Amino acid sequence: HAKDYVRMQWMMLQQEVADDFVIATGKQISVREFVRMSANEAGIEIEFSGEGVEEIATVTEVTDAEKAPGVKVGDVIVRVDPRYFRPAEVETLLGDPTKAKEKLGWVPEITVEEMCAEMVASDL
Repeated sequence: HAKDYVRMQWMMLQQEVADDFVIATGKQISVREFVRMSANEAGIEIEFSGEGVEEIATVTEVTDAEKAPGVKVGDVIVRVDPRYFRPAEVETLLGDPTKAKEKLGWVPEITVEEMCAEMVASDL
């Protein structure tokens, strides 16, 4: 989250000697998990099917019609688009913020769930 990132930048700048730090949560979440979390925040339950470029997410339930007007059960709301694949895609990324915690006392204050809720609320 930007607030955590800026707070970490400020803490780094307070050091007598410059050093490198990883700004990360130390937790991993898949794109699929984040999409499901976002859909739930938007009042939609989804189900994934297919594999690779054929994978889609389909609406299985609209839990909040006010947040999701016009969305119906059976609507496909996510499709994989191969144009967005990176040529040197890394299977997994996980930052280790241990050094920042030990040397600066920095830990992220905003969870991925809170960030997702904030992002969806901003777009609705």
